[in-house]
Amino acid sequence: MDAVIQTLLDALKLALAEPGEQRLFKSGKLEGLFAGRTGINADAAARALEQGLLEVVRTEAKGKTTVEWVRLTPRAIEFLHEQESPVQALRDLQTVLQANRDAVPLWLAEMQRTLQALARQLAEEAERWTHRLDALCRQVEAALARVELAQPRLPDGIANDAPYAADALAYLDHRRSSGAKDDCALSELFAALRDRHPDLSVNGFHACLRRLHDHGALRLLPFTGPANEIPEPEYALLDGSNLLYYVTR
Repeated sequence: MDAVIQTLLDALKLALAEPGEQRLFKSGKLEGLFAGRTGINADAAARALEQGLLEVVRTEAKGKTTVEWVRLTPRAIEFLHEQESPVQALRDLQTVLQANRDAVPLWLAEMQRTLQALARQLAEEAERWTHRLDALCRQVEAALARVELAQPRLPDGIANDAPYAADALAYLDHRRSSGAKDDCALSELFAALRDRHPDLSVNGFHACLRRLHDHGALRLLPFTGPANEIPEPEYALLDGSNLLYYVTR
């Protein structure tokens, strides 16, 4: 993993651990997601903004310097999951194992040309390594099959009525596995689903959530503050005297 990607991942994890708007760059004793405005930090910050992983919510002018305040987007959750997913790690390991196995015949031929006296010993060692690598490849393939089959299970009938239900559960799982500690706001989940389902309406979104809640696939949680302070209230669900605004697996 190159240094820019690692710097970007560290900044996104910091933003995920401390929800809300944050400074894009550190300044003196004032904390920020990136340590400076030059070099690797500048490249990583530019990539985060260009790829929609962070969005600027406001700016402040400090003399000749503009201070950007940013917040995490749903795409950042998916980006963190893709970079650190156990499936991706296993795929990387599988590639390394396969590359090593493919290199065995070339390595053997080179050694035979320079060390004829050791040809028999090298051939036997190469064969043993080939068997070991084949066994490891089979183990990795089996692990990949198990992980990829472990997709969110939908209650009967929901998949046909709400094709985005599986994506909703997957997003909540990816969010949790990426390290998010807080419950997911309905506005955040709706924004994540709209990326894949542009025709999704708020009413259809609410109907899907209620069905998943009724079947125990997720839990809807109330907004605990004053009702007039709820952000983006159009995504909230009315349940008696409660306003349901958060969701968790």
